Amino acid sequence: MSTQRVVLVTGGNKGIGKAISTAFAANGDAVIINFNKSLDIAKTVLEELLPGNTTISIEQADVSDYRQVKQMINNIVEKYGKIDIVVNNAGIVRDGFLMLMSEKDWNDVISINLNGVFNCSKAVSEPMISQKSGVIINIASLSGITGLPGQVNYSAAKGGVIAFTKALSKELAPFNIRVNAVAPGVIETEIVDSLNEKIKNNFLNAIPMKRFGKPDEVASVVKFLASQDAAYITGETICVTGGLY
Repeated sequence: MSTQRVVLVTGGNKGIGKAISTAFAANGDAVIINFNKSLDIAKTVLEELLPGNTTISIEQADVSDYRQVKQMINNIVEKYGKIDIVVNNAGIVRDGFLMLMSEKDWNDVISINLNGVFNCSKAVSEPMISQKSGVIINIASLSGITGLPGQVNYSAAKGGVIAFTKALSKELAPFNIRVNAVAPGVIETEIVDSLNEKIKNNFLNAIPMKRFGKPDEVASVVKFLASQDAAYITGETICVTGGLY
């Protein structure tokens, strides 16, 4: 079996996910970039990364649908004979105050941001247990630690991801599988770029380091957690927030 690591990044075609995919590709890993609806964007990322690493591919699946996720994992294991690392990054936002939030906006966020982590982790646990090795890294959020007004759905989902990470790490540790989370703060992504200047300035004033984080800075922490340098770390959530709490 090849010593090249096989890495799946859900939602790996945009924002933080793209930075994570790029970091693993630059390391020479075989990277599978998962997407759901944004095929054109996924193809563009694939074209950007292929010249430097020919073992990059894209895989469509809705992470909120266990059957699709299971098929995706089966496809990867059939092709590569293993799967070493899964980064559960796929997520959406549907912000709004509770009294104005629709049931659909609540359910959609929980389905993708929390249930998606369950689906991918459950599906990949079987091959990782058989391998007696593996790394699962969940992208949580500062919102899941502190809670943010207008994000009761997102905060609940990400808080659930953090608790899920702690519990699953204890279940899988005997099989040499590590499970950790990364909780980004305000990161320079399309979502942040779309905010008006007043909201941006309010965030900047609250961040001790007085700047937004970069996707690459989140990717670096993910890459560390996937490495042997983090071989004795499991069940932890590392915050990448510039000191914001």
